[in-house]
Amino acid sequence: MTINCKGELLNLSNPKVMGIINTTPNSFYAESRKTSENDILKQVEKMLEDGANFIDVGGYSTPPGAPRVDETEELNRVLPAIENILKNFPEALISVDTFRANVAEKSIEAGVAIINDISAGNLDPEMMETVAKYQVPYIMMHMRGTPQTMKDLNQYDDLLQDILFYFSEKINEARALGINDLIVDPGFGFAKNIAQNFELLSKMELFKTLELPILAGLSRKSLIYKTLNTSAQEALNGTTFLNTIALSKGASILRVHDVKEAVECTKLYAELNK
Repeated sequence: MTINCKGELLNLSNPKVMGIINTTPNSFYAESRKTSENDILKQVEKMLEDGANFIDVGGYSTPPGAPRVDETEELNRVLPAIENILKNFPEALISVDTFRANVAEKSIEAGVAIINDISAGNLDPEMMETVAKYQVPYIMMHMRGTPQTMKDLNQYDDLLQDILFYFSEKINEARALGINDLIVDPGFGFAKNIAQNFELLSKMELFKTLELPILAGLSRKSLIYKTLNTSAQEALNGTTFLNTIALSKGASILRVHDVKEAVECTKLYAELNK
């Protein structure tokens, strides 16, 4: 499987790693919060040296119950970060983590290569049209409701079937608009309780039927640290274990806070499967 990033075809048959940069004051993992230009650049430099294929920049923290951030504030957080990263690391492939079409458009114009949308267009009806206009890869995540309401929206008739149906509809919608490069994200932690997250991971290979790259975003999430009775700060080992499981279930991209460890996972997994 390949995606076209700025005219370059990237083969996702060999799993890739996406490093997380949160330009927010309230992301659930404190170490991922980078709000000064110097801190952002230092973290990006480390991620690239550690082998990150993509850098994911977000200006709206979206754990359950997160406060709303207005669009102007989100733009003020992400655009300077994107511009500074590309000024210092012009070859970096940046994705922007946003569900707003206007933020996506301005980010693409600033040099972003991928749009990462937690709502797959549900929170902004103009998002898919914007992605189609610029023909950038589009990551579509499964979620219900909004970050403020999703924790109460985890009732499913059949978890896997419901999510697969959601993606089949979203893929058809995207294809009808002419979006070529699609990636699906099952949405670990979004409108799912801990048991549902583990069920989703245990059966993640079912998403291969969509014949699209799969992104797994498990890094330091509550399904790890609540199960282990620890904290996000102490969840690296659990993250590495679940990332390895995700690779075995077909993940093409690992979205992580800790790039070095995730890259090591992909290298060891590739060696195991030679």
